[in-house]
Amino acid sequence: MDVFILLLFVVVLPLAYGITTYNLLVRLGNHISDAWSNVDTELNRRYDLIPGLVAAAKGYMAHERDTLERITDLRNTCMQDHGSVQHQESTEKQFVKEIQKLFALVEDYPDLKADQQFLALQKELINTEDRIQAARRFYNGNVRDYRNRHESFPGNIVAKLFSFETRDFFNVDPAVRVAPKVEALQ
Repeated sequence: MDVFILLLFVVVLPLAYGITTYNLLVRLGNHISDAWSNVDTELNRRYDLIPGLVAAAKGYMAHERDTLERITDLRNTCMQDHGSVQHQESTEKQFVKEIQKLFALVEDYPDLKADQQFLALQKELINTEDRIQAARRFYNGNVRDYRNRHESFPGNIVAKLFSFETRDFFNVDPAVRVAPKVEALQ
């Protein structure tokens, strides 16, 4: 009986823990992949809006051609970028910076700010940015759970033993922000 208990504690329990942890890391990795596909879908939605936004702005912003061309070039780069999350984060940050620059420049063009097509595209971009941020938070939550299991003891032993790679967070600010409107109480 003592040998059976010793065998249970020395072999069976660590083996069961290893199998359970391995399966959990696989499951969390699959959740991360699924969550990333949601982020990617929303980013593609943003990319689809940019040509219309640039076209609407071109008619009013003849002197800002460099900014509009830079946005178009970065959009194309981002669309083709299927590298690591860390690399995509870098190109997305550049892209977001240029979009923010565009909206800062729009302030100098009152006719463009009043253009219905531009306003509709801007509203849709704001909605898309909200969706990107929601998908990003979901993705990062899955990465957090995975990394907690991957980096904490004794899960880190199983992760190292089976060569589970670490996963990166995706942190990109929204391209467009709108402050909520607050009405004064009377």
